[in-house]
Amino acid sequence: MHELGISRNIAAIVSEAAAGRRVRRITCEIGRLSGVIPGAISFCFDAVIKGTELEGASLEIREVEGRARCEACGSVFPVDTLSAGCACGSRRLVHIAGQELNVKSMELDEVV
Repeated sequence: MHELGISRNIAAIVSEAAAGRRVRRITCEIGRLSGVIPGAISFCFDAVIKGTELEGASLEIREVEGRARCEACGSVFPVDTLSAGCACGSRRLVHIAGQELNVKSMELDEVV
């Protein structure tokens, strides 16, 4: 399950960026074409942060729809798989969204 390793990396990125401040919420974007299962990330993340300085932080996952541009006709359209084709019959696509995995934001306590 590569989601466990991804969850560990998310926790490490957030922990380093938080620089000792308490993390309340983390928002991640996961593309539907990324091969990453959002539910597995949530499950693994809860296990990974248990007993760490991130314990108690919530993880919000936003799924990003797959989108592609056809190199033959220029059409831009939603795709559900990496092997999808264009309505014009071409399979020469450039995937422009849906493969990302990003930590978008963190909500931190203020330092006083």
